[in-house]
Amino acid sequence: MRGLFSLLKDVWRLAAPYYASRDKWSARGLLAAIIVLNLSLVGMEVVLSFWNRAFYNALQDKDWSSFVSLLFFYKDGPDGLMPGFCGIAAVFIVVSVYRTYLNQWLQINWRRWMTEYLLDQWLADRAYYRISLTANVNGQGGDTAKAAPLGTDNPDQRIAEDLRNFVNDTLALGLDLLTSVVSLFSFIAILWSLSGDLKLFGWAIPGYMVWVALLYAGFGTWVTHLVGHPLALLNFRQKTVEADFRFALVRLRENVEGVALHAGEADEHRGLSTRFAALAENWWAIMRRTKMLNGLIAGYGQVASVFPIIVAAPHYFAGQMTLGGLTQTAGSFGQVQASLSWFVNMYGALASWRATVDRLTTFRTAIEEARAAATAIPSLPPSDDGSWRLEDLTLTLPDGRSLLSHADLTLAPGRAVVVSGRSGAGKSTLFRALAGIWPFGSGRVRRPSGSVLFLPQRPYIPLGTLRHAVTYPAGAAAYSDPAVIDALRKAGLGHLEAKLDEGDSLAQRLSGGEQQRLALARALLARPDWLFIDEAT
Repeated sequence: MRGLFSLLKDVWRLAAPYYASRDKWSARGLLAAIIVLNLSLVGMEVVLSFWNRAFYNALQDKDWSSFVSLLFFYKDGPDGLMPGFCGIAAVFIVVSVYRTYLNQWLQINWRRWMTEYLLDQWLADRAYYRISLTANVNGQGGDTAKAAPLGTDNPDQRIAEDLRNFVNDTLALGLDLLTSVVSLFSFIAILWSLSGDLKLFGWAIPGYMVWVALLYAGFGTWVTHLVGHPLALLNFRQKTVEADFRFALVRLRENVEGVALHAGEADEHRGLSTRFAALAENWWAIMRRTKMLNGLIAGYGQVASVFPIIVAAPHYFAGQMTLGGLTQTAGSFGQVQASLSWFVNMYGALASWRATVDRLTTFRTAIEEARAAATAIPSLPPSDDGSWRLEDLTLTLPDGRSLLSHADLTLAPGRAVVVSGRSGAGKSTLFRALAGIWPFGSGRVRRPSGSVLFLPQRPYIPLGTLRHAVTYPAGAAAYSDPAVIDALRKAGLGHLEAKLDEGDSLAQRLSGGEQQRLALARALLARPDWLFIDEAT
């Protein structure tokens, strides 16, 4: 895996803002409560370790009274007051239930905050738009297209899926690591006291079981890393190819009519099959690597189940250890070995978590760069004569090709102007420059005061009711029913006035012409001082 400090720095940059936000006290309180409950479980594991010794000693001694007391009540013995198993189990169940409950509570709060935060960053300064311009999203340029810049592909997946995985995995792995560390220090003292000395070549090795556990876990960690380190990159790629395949399916669903009219089913099938083949190929690579890793982990775990008993058996058969002491030694060794082997046992989860962290980090970096580039472009300065003016305007494509060079243009108020030219000449790019959203080029656009509405080539139909679609971007309650109905009638959509509060997939139910008319109704309702229409005819 890549540098630990670099990874932890990325995790800190992603996680810290929530715990410093206005929700910080509830977030910190929930996290503290979850930590306390996790540590309580470790404490109960320690208690169970001593209970286990007393219980097996009672079995060995055939002590019925101690057997019953240790099951249902309590017993006062050499190790102090020992609670019964039923009491320990009852407390254990309650703590486990509320640990999970509070963990889920923190998960949804943290995810909600991070989703709102990332959406704010993504939408601010039109970062989402600039990212879409610089990204060859999902290979839409064909087989020869260049790869998308790192951090720009599939923003929907990063916000929805990667954020969810980051919150869940960060909490799970972080708390599990904390539990392992506390368990290590709790049980290593027990194991040290139980181990005694081992004579080896005339040397007395104190607490030898601790050293055996360290060597065993260290060797397992080293071998696991050698076998499993390619999984991180494979998991990163799997998230990308999964998103590419899903995006292609969504594109097909949104363009079913065009595909049907072109009879393009065979081509669509080839494209989907190609994307799925990439997905399957990467999945097979993950399977092969996971098979090797699981074989190693399974063998490691199986050996660990009997290894401490084998190592401690000489002391038991020599009469230096009771049956209860042997089981407590084996259990303590298992806890120490499991804690030291945390990296081994969690390697697959860590690889997946690292891929999630990388995707969110690169996405956030892309947003920051897009916003920085946007703020570097001066806002549209006001016009002093009430007209819309272009001054020495040069427009280029993201790859640097020029569309318009040093152009000057004045648009007077109250005058209709048509801009014509061959396809690809830059008409739509000029349209975007007038709106102040095109980031590539130089020169100046002076904008007069007054309201403005831009209607793009492809009408945008937001999710929601027909009323919301007509009043967009104002709220659905911004205009009265008579005003909305009048706009629909003037745009030739009077037959839809009875469906104002219906909103079942308008973009699919309305024809292309009806969508254009809906955009015109939006303009009639808003009554802007300036109206710009791309492909007005």
